[in-house]
Parts: sequence; structure tokens; C-alpha cells
Amino acid sequence: MPDLFHGDPVKMNGPPGFDIMAWLKGSDGKPGHLPDRVDPVVEAVLKEMRGPLSCKRIGGVGYCFGGKYVCRFLKEGKLDAGYTAHPSFVDAEELKGIQGPLSISAAETDQIFPAEKRRESEDILQGMKVPYQINLFSDVEHGFAVRCDLSDKRQKFAKEQAFFQAVQWFDEYIKGFMNGGSATLINDTTHPTKYVETLLMVSAKKHVPIVKK
Repeated sequence: MPDLFHGDPVKMNGPPGFDIMAWLKGSDGKPGHLPDRVDPVVEAVLKEMRGPLSCKRIGGVGYCFGGKYVCRFLKEGKLDAGYTAHPSFVDAEELKGIQGPLSISAAETDQIFPAEKRRESEDILQGMKVPYQINLFSDVEHGFAVRCDLSDKRQKFAKEQAFFQAVQWFDEYIKGFMNGGSATLINDTTHPTKYVETLLMVSAKKHVPIVKK
């Protein structure tokens, strides 16, 4: 399991006064969590997946923190398709640099991915030639796709629909491409690496690579 955070992940419920920007940039002698430290970890994982694991197509999933790295690695020979929910700190140039299909689940209320940033992202994607999707969910805030009040029907619906959005996106752009356009993954036991479904989970809350053969 790759440790994107070098043993310093954000706790599910941070302490009072927690400063996310200080955590990102580094403080109190800690080096932080900027691309110069995160990129090499993702690079190493992708190299292992493309090489020894013989993964043919790879989809990247990024919740919050991970959305930035889905965009940074959505390039030929890296990630083939990407999905992100309530992405955080994605620069315009990073979004402009993607070379594959990207799907986004956005929250109505989000200080990190606010309406103006979302509309800027739409404008950028509209000017590109890659497939894209942006779903906006009402009555939810940043983080809804990984944690929300499941007793609230609207929040529960949004969380579940964001999950289905990701699944359908990869059915189309990972499974579908491996099966000549069909969205069904064929289990070929004769060539166990011929059809490989892979999701690289990249999140400030969890980081779990899943490889299914």
C-alpha cells in the first residue's frame, strides 16, 4: 500500500485549529505534502503497475487531496482515465494538461472547489478534446463523497450517486476500452493480465490500491 503522506495523514476529525495549509506546505520541522514529495510515490506505484503487474489500463480516483494528482497523472502512459470528487488545490495548468477522460463530482457548498473554480474548470474542459463530466450535487458540502450524514436522505443520495458516477465512468473508459467497446470485463484465465481492472485510490483520508485480475 503506497503511503502518499509519509506517515503523516490527516486524521478523520482533525484537532481544533488544524491548519490544512500548514500541513500541505510543511511546518514545525515537517516537510509538508506538496507535489515534490507526492509525485515520486505515485510515479513508483504506476511504474510497478505498468511493469511487474502488467496492468493494461489504469484509472485514477482522487477524493479531495487526491484530485490534484489524478489531474497531474492523467497522461499517456500514466493514468488512462480519472475520477475525482470535490477536488482540492487543482491548478488551472494541471487541468489543462490532462490527456484522458475526466469525471468530477462537485458539492454545492465547497470553499476549496467553489462555484467560480468549478465554472473555470468547465470552461477549460469545454476547450479541450478529452471526454469530461461534471455532476453538481445540491445540499452537500466538501467531502460528501467519502463522509456525510447518512441519516439525511439527500446527502445519502448524493454520496451514493457520486460512487455510481465513478463506477460508470470506469466501466466506459477502462473496461470498455479493454473489451473493444463493451462495458463488461471479460475474465480470461488463459491470459490473466489481458484484462485488468485497476483503481488507484488517492485520498487524504485513505489510500488503497486495488488490483483485480
